[in-house]
Amino acid sequence: MKALIPLTQRQTADEVTEALDLGSGDRAGKRSGFLIMLILAAIIAIAGVLTDSTATVIGAMIIAPLGTPILGIGLGIVRGQLRLVVRSILWVLSGLGIVVALGLLFSAFVATPQSLLTNSQVLGRTSPSFLDLVAALATGFAGAFAMCRRDLSAILPGVAIAISLVPPLGVVGVCAGQGLWPQALGALWLFLSNVLALIIAGSIVFTLAGFAREPGSSPVANRRRAYIIVTVLTIVIAIPLALNSIVSIALARWSVVIQQTTAGWLADDGTARVTGVDWSGTTATVEVVTDDGITPPIDELRSALADAVPSFIGVVVDAGQGVEIPVQ
Repeated sequence: MKALIPLTQRQTADEVTEALDLGSGDRAGKRSGFLIMLILAAIIAIAGVLTDSTATVIGAMIIAPLGTPILGIGLGIVRGQLRLVVRSILWVLSGLGIVVALGLLFSAFVATPQSLLTNSQVLGRTSPSFLDLVAALATGFAGAFAMCRRDLSAILPGVAIAISLVPPLGVVGVCAGQGLWPQALGALWLFLSNVLALIIAGSIVFTLAGFAREPGSSPVANRRRAYIIVTVLTIVIAIPLALNSIVSIALARWSVVIQQTTAGWLADDGTARVTGVDWSGTTATVEVVTDDGITPPIDELRSALADAVPSFIGVVVDAGQGVEIPVQ
């Protein structure tokens, strides 16, 4: 561990606590700075989302201060400081409420809910996967190491960019304001998974850094508690994200199979083509374009799909002109 955190560069537990605890030292200055930067980051992030501007959203990530109390939760767990844990959780919840409220306010500038469904900043934050967890964990490790080592403080802006905290909350508020509740919940889950990943990574690094063995703490009890909490959090966050990843991969593969099978069904009609496959739950809607709205016998497609996709998958052919044909 000395190779990762050399003694010459190691921050003490008290120094890290001073940096992460908004309730110690110059409390008024820390808290006012946190709130000012959070509000500004939220406005920038929401504006970036609504204008579909990646550069603007990145700017919000750089100044967003939510990572401070989140890592404070991990430090409090390791050091056995319940007040630090509770205080940090309250600041995270306060930040969540502020950003979502601003998102709700700015949702008034959205022309139609449908415009959000094609917005890349929204789409990229409404369906977190297991890889998002992996990236968040790696980012959390980087941030925690940067807090433990004096020579790595320069990487903290990069850590802020890599972890997505304020933008998903902005998406939650904007989507909720437009009644897009599935998208809002997806963005909220991305935020929560990133928060838990930061806590997990921070708890591991702070434990390895020896903060549980600092004077006035119980090394055995604190390390055991930290390991238990990290294990539980990992299970809570990893299983749903892994399942979501599996479902997303399966739907993508079935989309290709359904599209190819439908294209084969239309092969004899030179004017007909498949334009896409949309999902609603376990039902796929195949969009087909024909000159006259007339399609080949549906039994042929039904027979082909029966061997291509599971029986619990529903398929509907949308032939345009208001014609929708259930297949299975």
